[in-house]
Amino acid sequence: MSDDKPTLTIALSKGRIFEQALPLLAAADLHPSEDPESSRKLILATNDPCVKLVIIRASDVPTYVEYGAADLGIAGKDVLLEHGGDGLYEPLDLRIARCRLMVAGRPDASLEPTAARGRLRIATKYVRSAERHFAAKGQQVEIIKLYGSMELSPLVGLSDLIVDLVESGGTLKANGLVPLEHIGDISSRLIVNKAAWKMKHARVTGLVEALRAAVEGNAGERTAGERMGAQG
Repeated sequence: MSDDKPTLTIALSKGRIFEQALPLLAAADLHPSEDPESSRKLILATNDPCVKLVIIRASDVPTYVEYGAADLGIAGKDVLLEHGGDGLYEPLDLRIARCRLMVAGRPDASLEPTAARGRLRIATKYVRSAERHFAAKGQQVEIIKLYGSMELSPLVGLSDLIVDLVESGGTLKANGLVPLEHIGDISSRLIVNKAAWKMKHARVTGLVEALRAAVEGNAGERTAGERMGAQG
């Protein structure tokens, strides 16, 4: 193993992010040896003997990168906002797995405290993001941390509102809820361990630039497709 081509470990999670990252990795000439959806392996080789993928929970990707268990990772901005770590760089928005972080609730729900309730109750797994959002509005709220089925909480009186990711809005609509306030646009980002950025700089930046070119190429294709659609 030569010093001019050090090994790289990339942390990824299964599902939507991995599926949408595959074409970008392929454009950078990186191909996993196995499909993580069908393989039980947590460490996957690639066509490059100096690059391997580790398959972990989405919420753990920043931790693996921050502490150097992975050199790079791909994580949603929602996860990064909750992680809040300082031990990583975020050099590239990959523009995949896009959605919005929203405040949602019943159509008649109030975004302000009421005399009857006082502080609003907010159910979410995005505790830090929710606290920052309401603090910026000068509101003190009660945060109830949930890990799933967020839409249920206003229906059974557990919370007044929820803070959650919204893609199409179909799940909200199916449960009688609506988006009420936009917190931020979410997409997946490439993140890099600070030590790896320094010690493996040429290798890391080479991969970053290859992925950047792939992202910009995808954006160009989308723009051209949108123009053709408009002309049609």
